[in-house]
Amino acid sequence: MRVEDLVKAAQKGDDEAFYMLIAENKDKLYSVAYCYLKSHEDVLEAIQEVTCRAYVKLHKLKEPKYFNTWLIRIAINYCIDEQKRRKKLIFMESDGVVEEHKNNLNKLIVEEAIEKLSPKCKEVIILKYFQDMTIADISKVVEAPEGTIKTWLKKGLEELRDQLNKGGEEGV
Repeated sequence: MRVEDLVKAAQKGDDEAFYMLIAENKDKLYSVAYCYLKSHEDVLEAIQEVTCRAYVKLHKLKEPKYFNTWLIRIAINYCIDEQKRRKKLIFMESDGVVEEHKNNLNKLIVEEAIEKLSPKCKEVIILKYFQDMTIADISKVVEAPEGTIKTWLKKGLEELRDQLNKGGEEGV
């Protein structure tokens, strides 16, 4: 109930309550944004933008108990928009990193394969395996039934497996 009380106070103009809500979620916001943006500076910019958007739109939040999932949803939407805006730059940076850091090759191959997934599958895989969220939590964040989340997860994992197997065959 503490989150609900803080949200209600923040909606009434209590900036300290809003600060406490953001402070409680800063690690989760950082982690989610980092999975998408892969750069400390970009993540800090994303957190700043997400905080601003949440502050401006807080009065529209109808259910205070869903503040945390609402905030994560804002972060995911921002990161997806930012990725679209910089899509070409991300691929150019990835190429350079592969050459400079051969030890990270497997990680980059997996990240590249994840980037190629459909948006819903990509989102569900990131939330499940990089954020350690449960199916129920993911369902709340993406606003879809748990059965749908499981379907997207299975489809995404199959797509990943296919992409990684193709990559292994090409390298032979």
